[in-house]
Amino acid sequence: MTKGTEGAEKPLDKMTVKELREVAHEIPDLKGIHGMNKQDLLDAVKAHRGIKEEKPKKASRSLRQIKQHIRELKALKQEIASEKDRKKSSILRRRISRLKKKTRNVA
Repeated sequence: MTKGTEGAEKPLDKMTVKELREVAHEIPDLKGIHGMNKQDLLDAVKAHRGIKEEKPKKASRSLRQIKQHIRELKALKQEIASEKDRKKSSILRRRISRLKKKTRNVA
């Protein structure tokens, strides 16, 4: 072991293919390790260790709710623009941009 790698093993998802192959060599019945890609290695190691894959949760908001929030923020941004407060306007612009990205991911 090299310095700093003692103790806990890093998460399987963060390991490189080379590291996953080393872990897979410890599994006795596994064949064709060097022909596997990263996802195949991850699946095999997780199956051997009894780790169940949890699917990521979807966005809690619907597309309609996100778009409604964008409209509200745009109206607020118009009010702030008339007051010429650039800092608040910039913050709202970034929020709106983030929400638009979420709408593309949800759709």
